Order: sequence, then C-alpha cells, then structure tokens
Amino acid sequence: MNEQPTANVSTKSSANSSADLPANLSSEKVTSFFEFWPTWVMYLPVIIQTMILAVRYRSLSLPLLANPKLTISGMVGVAKSELMMQAQNECQQAILDWYQFLVTNQPAAEQVADIMPLVKQQALDFPLVCKPDIGCRGSGVKLVKNSQQLAEVIASYPRGTSLLLQKLADYEPEVGVFYVKMPNQTQGKVVSLTFKDSPTVMGNGELTLEELVLLDPRASKLTHLYQERHPKRWQQVIPLGEVVRLVFSASHCRGAVFTDARAHITPELEQRIELIMTGLPEFYYGRLDVKYPDLDSLKRGENLQIVEINGASAESIHIWDKNTSFLEAVKTLMWQYRTLYKIGAYQRRRGFKTPGIGKLFKHLAIEKRLARYYPTTD
Repeated sequence: MNEQPTANVSTKSSANSSADLPANLSSEKVTSFFEFWPTWVMYLPVIIQTMILAVRYRSLSLPLLANPKLTISGMVGVAKSELMMQAQNECQQAILDWYQFLVTNQPAAEQVADIMPLVKQQALDFPLVCKPDIGCRGSGVKLVKNSQQLAEVIASYPRGTSLLLQKLADYEPEVGVFYVKMPNQTQGKVVSLTFKDSPTVMGNGELTLEELVLLDPRASKLTHLYQERHPKRWQQVIPLGEVVRLVFSASHCRGAVFTDARAHITPELEQRIELIMTGLPEFYYGRLDVKYPDLDSLKRGENLQIVEINGASAESIHIWDKNTSFLEAVKTLMWQYRTLYKIGAYQRRRGFKTPGIGKLFKHLAIEKRLARYYPTTD
C-alpha cells in the first residue's frame, strides 16, 4: 500500500505562537459549533432585547448617539475616512498613514499615474493596502505591491467609489481592542482583546493547495473562502517549504482565526489606549484593529499601529474564539447593545438629537449596494 503524503499545515501565524497563549486555550476543537452560523441567528436575542430597550428608553435609534461626532455613530455605511480625519495627537500618529481618492472614468493606468505623486507626497509607497472607504468585515481589501496591481484593483471598482490607500503595517501580529467609555467618566476601559491570525499552509512539493487546505482540520471547513481567493494556485503543487497565506484581511468571516486574549489586558495597555482615544472627539464605543511587534510590546502598549477604528456596530470579537460558549457569546452581544443604549441615553440628556431609524436604513442600503461591486477580499 502506498503511504499517504503529509504536509505541514498551520492555522496560526508565528506572531501569536502557542507559547504566548494561556494553556486553557489549547484544545482539540477547531471551531465552535455556532461560529459560522448566519448573522441573524446569532443576533436574534439581541434583536429581541433591542425591542424591549426601545420601549424602555422610548427610542429605537438611541444607539446611534453613542459616538455623536460620527454619522450614526459609525454603525453602518459610514466612511472610514470620516473618523480618521477627526483623529488628533496620539490617535492621529498611531493610525497608519492613508490617502483617500475617488475612482474616475479615466483608464485605470492614468488614474494611477495621477494619484501616485500625491500618495508619495505623504511618504507612502508600495506595498500598500487598498480598501473601500465604506465597507465592513474586510470587504474588498486588497494588498497591492506595484502600480500594475493598483491599476487592476482600481479597474475592479465602479466609477465614483471612494478608496483608501494605506501604509502596510510594519508588523504582522494583529489584535482587536474593544474600548468603552461612559460619557460621564474620565477613563475608558478595554473590555475585550482578541488575537487575529491569518491561517497558512506550508507546501511539501507533493500536494496541491487544495489538498493542503483539506488536510488542515480548521481550514478544510472553510474551503470555499480560500478557494475564491486563490483560483490560480488552487490546483498547483506548492513547493517544499513555501508558506501560503490563505487570507490577507484578518476578518473572521473571511477565514481568519480569532483567539481570546483578555488575559493579556494590562494597566499599561489600557493607559496607552486611553491616551490614543483622547485624540478622537466624543468617541465612546468601538473597536481598534491594531498591529503590534510582539506580545510583550502589546502588553506594555508600545509601538501600536492602528489599521482602523470601528464604531457602534463593532463586536467584542473574542466571542469567535473556538472555546467561547454560545451562552457567553450571546451574553456579550446583549451587554454591548445595553451599553449602547446607556451611552445613547446619556448623550440625549446632554442635548444630542437622535438621527432617526430612517437614516440607519439609508446608510445600510448604501453599504449593501456598494458591496455588490467590490472585488474578492485578499
């Protein structure tokens, strides 16, 4: 009988090695049973609670006041550039440099020739991350390494789309930092910390990319996500020792692996996050997606690079850790929306006016309409 070929496979990046993680995070489980349920199923208890809270607070749109300087608190369909343009001081310095532009009806190569001198004036150069200004969950994010790739990306978007070009982070590890602050308090709190790892497979010179993915206990459950990102290499044999990153954008719904890191929240990290967030006016609720060099630096709050900051629709993404129970995940989501209502109620007492539920649906429709035209996320 012929011996079955084997391969090295990994769903953890080397940046967050198991040595950095508490022992109780190691498990034979590769996913939680609810991890990839439809969104509406997970949020059904939240929706029921929201109806009750709307009656209690006499408003369905009160959460849209949580971050009153942002359009509908950044809930949905709001440009990333709106928030980043408000950033000052430490926050502005921590956000990776970016440049915003609109896709025109010019040939893509001509658009690249026009914008690159302006991009380089801001000390930006390839490789760059290109992503839609309006979008969530890593939608349409592309890694561009040269002018030709940028032209191809621009050509994949319809005219009038607002795009961002952002500096590629100096570090590979990424973490989601969930921050909440009551408006009547001087200090906020980091309530969730989550490692975000991009899964990889390593070639052995015998197996195709598809076969390598199918050998991985977790990646094999998400084959459809990885196949659409690697159509040209899917049936190719991966050379011995070559590491293939299955997804670039560290978004859970795109196949990234999330690991609860709340055990690593330190006073130094919270102090640094608070200093950063003082640079955003009237921001009380959201998640920072942060790159960092190593775990020790993260715990000291040093050398943090912010990819983006998500507003009122952000999740405490530790709930997608494979070891998180369904009850804990639901309780966390329900706590988040109760908190949104509490913050919104306080803002209403301060004199801020709720924007109305119609504005929420308007922005939701904008995001859904644009997302239909976005290219496949890297």
